[in-house]
Amino acid sequence: MLRKKQCVAMLLAGGQGSRLYALTSNIAKPAVSFGAKYRIIDFPLSNCINSGIDTVGVLTQYQPLVLNEYVGNGQPWDLDRTFGGVHILSPYEAKKDTSWYKGTANAIYQNIRFMKMYDPEYVLILSGDHIYKMDYDKMLEAHKAAGADCTIACMKVPMKEASRFGILNTNPDGTIYEFEEKPKQPKSDLASMGIYIFTASKLFKYLELDEQNPDSEKDFGKNVLPAMLNAGEKMYSYRFEGYWKDVGTITSLLEANMDLLGTVPNFELRDDDRVIHSRSPLAPPAYVTGEVSNSMIANGCEVEGSVINSVIGTGCVIEKGAVVKDSVLMGNTVIKAGAQVNYSIIDEEVTVCKKAVVGVAKSEAAKVEGKTGGITVLGRGITVSDGANVAAGEIVDRDV
Repeated sequence: MLRKKQCVAMLLAGGQGSRLYALTSNIAKPAVSFGAKYRIIDFPLSNCINSGIDTVGVLTQYQPLVLNEYVGNGQPWDLDRTFGGVHILSPYEAKKDTSWYKGTANAIYQNIRFMKMYDPEYVLILSGDHIYKMDYDKMLEAHKAAGADCTIACMKVPMKEASRFGILNTNPDGTIYEFEEKPKQPKSDLASMGIYIFTASKLFKYLELDEQNPDSEKDFGKNVLPAMLNAGEKMYSYRFEGYWKDVGTITSLLEANMDLLGTVPNFELRDDDRVIHSRSPLAPPAYVTGEVSNSMIANGCEVEGSVINSVIGTGCVIEKGAVVKDSVLMGNTVIKAGAQVNYSIIDEEVTVCKKAVVGVAKSEAAKVEGKTGGITVLGRGITVSDGANVAAGEIVDRDV
């Protein structure tokens, strides 16, 4: 008897993440650390298992080594299954062709055989660079109740920001009559979250048609979704009311970490309902003799200095006289005596030596023009020498 899954999830995790600059020089964006003990990919993987979806394909391409090792056999997320579970899906050499993933639609198309192996009724498409907790099972029930061919998760955004997103124009019953990818003059404030549920047969049909189109950019938002609308398929919106943030930029990544400090409702990681799981190693309790204010300090840290309004990852050391303010330290980083870190994101395994100064106060950084809005960024594994000064808004990926 053929075994099958009702729903298979496909998680797009192969993007370069170029707008995170030094943070993604050596690792894929979904493997970037978040919130003192997590990585970004923990959120969609945990959402899947919390929603009863136990078969997940993780599509990797750019700098996949750290991500592959982190996901492993999926055990921390209860995805180590003999039938289903989590699978790393990289581009591979086929009989007729070998190519990198050309776009989101092409990436899914190249893995049609993986999906068909489980004979699913539905396919859930996810992005690997969003921070949120969501019940995919409720979205799937809405999809089935509507008899939809495709359901797109969406949420309201400020109209002034709507041109940054794929925008859904809908009827009162939630049906979609138009999809515009990053329109210059949006007609609606309903933004696509990049979360789609397809009836599997329809997805396979339109992926194959898109692949045969030489003029297509092989993208869901630009090609596949408009093609389905034009063909008269049943397209529905699904409103999401909780916390969601695309952390594809330095500014949004820092904001999402700061949101953990209690300033935003509906964003709580410490509750027991729909837990976000992680592979982070169990470290000894944090040792704090310094001053800490409105901050998250992960296990294994030693804090003798001052930490203010910051998120400190596992195994960090902040020596006596050092000050960390309005910043994110991602893990195993050392801030030596007398050093100052202000309004910065510091990647893992960084050393900021004695009396060095990284960044400036948040109020001053806001005046700095540049790619990161004044946030200073230090890449993985670098050293900032004694007394060195890293200016506001600098992006550093080598020793200073």
